[in-house]
Amino acid sequence: MFKNKLFRNLVLTTSILASSAVVGFAQDPNKPSEDPMTKARKVGKEKEKIYQDWVNKDVPYIITGDEKKAFKALKTDEEREAFIENFWRRRDPNPDTEENEYREEYYERIAYANEHYASGIPGWKTDRGRIYIAFGKPDGIESHPSGGSYDRPSYEGGGSTSTYPFETWFYRHLEGVGSGIEIEFVDPTGTGEYRIARSPNEKDALAMVPGAGLTTAEQLGISNKGDRMLGAGGQYYGREQDNPFRRLEIITALQRPPQVKFSDLQQLAGGDSGVIENNPLDFDLRVDFFRQSDERVITAFTVQANNKELVFEQVGGLPTAKMNIFGRVMAVSGKRSGIFEDSVTTNATTEELAEARDRKSIYQKPIALTPGTYKVDVVVRDVVSGNKGVRSLGFTVPRYEEGKLSTSTLILATTLRSTTERDIGGSFVIGNAKVIPNLSGVYKKGQDVGLYLQIYNAGIDQTTLRPAVDVEYVLLKGSKEVLRQKENWEGLSDSGQRLTIARLLPTTQIPAGEYELKIKIRDRVNNNQTLEPSAKFTITQ
Repeated sequence: MFKNKLFRNLVLTTSILASSAVVGFAQDPNKPSEDPMTKARKVGKEKEKIYQDWVNKDVPYIITGDEKKAFKALKTDEEREAFIENFWRRRDPNPDTEENEYREEYYERIAYANEHYASGIPGWKTDRGRIYIAFGKPDGIESHPSGGSYDRPSYEGGGSTSTYPFETWFYRHLEGVGSGIEIEFVDPTGTGEYRIARSPNEKDALAMVPGAGLTTAEQLGISNKGDRMLGAGGQYYGREQDNPFRRLEIITALQRPPQVKFSDLQQLAGGDSGVIENNPLDFDLRVDFFRQSDERVITAFTVQANNKELVFEQVGGLPTAKMNIFGRVMAVSGKRSGIFEDSVTTNATTEELAEARDRKSIYQKPIALTPGTYKVDVVVRDVVSGNKGVRSLGFTVPRYEEGKLSTSTLILATTLRSTTERDIGGSFVIGNAKVIPNLSGVYKKGQDVGLYLQIYNAGIDQTTLRPAVDVEYVLLKGSKEVLRQKENWEGLSDSGQRLTIARLLPTTQIPAGEYELKIKIRDRVNNNQTLEPSAKFTITQ
């Protein structure tokens, strides 16, 4: 695609040069004409300009300082093309497809900005164009294209005034900038060129008119417009993001290129050693399987680290720990089948810090895979200390054959409950249940042991229309049977070809020790097929 873009730019430049020659000086009639086809064509400067335009016009908002410095140091066109190809590959969310979705979307953003934000200058050069190109479409826009009468909210000082045209863009989260970001653009000249506002007063058309457009504090005589212009008298700021210093911090962060997420961790994935540097970060990794269709299996990758492994620092007045996670899934053929990268943040009050250190931070990413053999490489980094750890795990995604009794992975969970509206789109959701696995398998006495399992291709009794499947829970301590209970299917949560077991096992009356839970499954309809998945756990005082 880039080569095609180079060709288009080259033709465009040549056409402009040709047009310039037409309007030049008249040809001397006494001078013999020259055949232009016999002259060598000079394209060196044209190609050099195309590469300069790529840096200065195509990607100025997303190329990092180090990348720009490296690009300018290149000597040959082959090196520059290889650099550009690698530049887009680093940002490709799915390198296994032919198209680079990020690059396609990026150039669509440029086209959109030029179409909607031009105002005497190209749309991509405007402040709105820059933000749109770098960070994409905002999650919400509040537009006041004509300005006019405006009632200030309390955090802007209250009172009424008249404003220039302005817009407020809302982003739920911008990596490297923050969450709940509001960006205000103002058009004080009425030309359509909206500029980022450094303060809420920039949209106030009456700011310089004595006695007009006063804030509540100014009407009461507590402050005056002079204080407002100097940035004083800001005691009415009610939101952290409206603090003048925070606003400038956000504007500064918006001028930096968007972060290329965890590219350093990607380079470490797949290394030969499970220990990185001198201070490895220890964590647990688990892979679970749930049938989606005959050819696709939801494969859930769960990462869990003890908070004692993480370093807490003060962020916004709260002790906060954060770990970055990168994972890469490879098929046995060597083809990459998926990646995941995200952050997990844990915070607590100073009083809760000691208790928080005894807890765990957990993350899960589900990926749909076809049956087969794979390997996953996961790298975790503590953001504060820089400590890293890596795990490589081979696994086989099962094939769930039609008509054959089978089950998902048996999960012992710390949290098991029905989902609510707040869980929609969240993590650890399987069907209509919220299931947070316990990777360590350790429970405190009195803490319920969550049990989650899906049964596939179970027979149905056509007389009662109930599952014709006998299920018994058997709890063993060593070789001694502690508990045996049958499933009565009164709490049936699915029907048809999938049954779901979601139960809580109270541990109040169970002595501390090591246990094994077996689930004995027998299908009375389909040839008395049987299965016996099991899992071990420990109860502590």
